[in-house]
Amino acid sequence: MAARVQTGNRPNAKFAQFKLVLLGESAVGKSSLVLRFVKDQFDDYRESTIGAAFLTQTITLDEQTTVKFEIWDTAGQERYKSLAPMYYRNANCAVVVYDITQASSLDKAKSWVKELQRQANENIIIALAGNKADLVTDHPDKRAVPTAEAEAYAKEAGLLFFETSAKTAENVKDLFTAIARKLPLEQAGPRGLRANPRAGVDLRPEPQAQGGGCNC
Repeated sequence: MAARVQTGNRPNAKFAQFKLVLLGESAVGKSSLVLRFVKDQFDDYRESTIGAAFLTQTITLDEQTTVKFEIWDTAGQERYKSLAPMYYRNANCAVVVYDITQASSLDKAKSWVKELQRQANENIIIALAGNKADLVTDHPDKRAVPTAEAEAYAKEAGLLFFETSAKTAENVKDLFTAIARKLPLEQAGPRGLRANPRAGVDLRPEPQAQGGGCNC
């Protein structure tokens, strides 16, 4: 999805719209991150996402610049993996999430990064988010992925990197704001491109009706 921009009522004001996709293993907290970002809420127990969920949120970067994210929160279960390209295709940006208390989830995140770098938009902005930071605040022994290790990988792969907590909201807004600041606002198209932004096939899934476990 190409970026869309329109000028507002203020002189030189910009409003840009970008497609963002979340990827990662099941139960790392993708849906909880989105819920915190979009509604500033947190649920200790959330049903697993079926297919993908669609949400939007707007960030004001400064007095002249507003960015709207069209967010696709994808399911992490292996049986839905084949659907992922449908959501990350033409995405402007992606958040790949892992659980800092589960080393295997970082390995899965790395495989998602490789897939994005091979098959997604060549200019896609990718952020790596180590979620559930709250779990190691009082219990450092629960940490399975050292910050330095993940940060070094992100630097080598050219990714933005944050450790986040959907539960406490730590770094959640900072994560999405950093992505917004990396997006090519100056390359966005004219106002006319903004018409009917969701024309075409509606990929929103059926209502969530199964799954379980904590996605905090």
